[in-house]
Amino acid sequence: MRKILLSVCCAPDSTHSINALREAGFEPVLFLYNPNIHPYNEYLKRIFEMKKTAAAFGAEAVCPDDWGAKEWFGFVEEFKHEKEGGKRCSACFALRMEKSALAAKKLGIGLFTTTLTISPHKDAKLINSLGAEAAAGHGVEYLATDFKKKDGFKKSVALSKAHGIYRQNYCGCSYSLLERRAGKPIKI
Repeated sequence: MRKILLSVCCAPDSTHSINALREAGFEPVLFLYNPNIHPYNEYLKRIFEMKKTAAAFGAEAVCPDDWGAKEWFGFVEEFKHEKEGGKRCSACFALRMEKSALAAKKLGIGLFTTTLTISPHKDAKLINSLGAEAAAGHGVEYLATDFKKKDGFKKSVALSKAHGIYRQNYCGCSYSLLERRAGKPIKI
């Protein structure tokens, strides 16, 4: 099977994505670059859960040494007042696709995709476009996906429960967390 770097937004979303990629003939290497995750203890929890998921599914996992929060805040600063699903989210996705393309190249994998498309609240077309753009800029390939199709999201929920994987109730960024705490609905 050909290796593919799977940019993981969170462990629960990787469950079905791993299975779908394997069914398509790929062997995913999980990559968690999520400097948007706040607070720091949530970031550490998500890394732990990703490593637990990798072990449960027999997959390799790679995590950057640096959290990267300072870079992320600088990258999305001009969009901090945007609503969920707006320009801030697009900028966040673009940064994460860029880092995933770089990681795929550095690791010699040459191909990547993302679990972001499993969410029923996220625009797969936008995410795939950003992934393809990042890939082209770094001489690697991007595999366009829409993991939410064929009940992918529901399958990820069931797999997460079956494996005892923590499922968070917000996307991860501080802005999303503030919105969640204010009791506003989250649309990503």
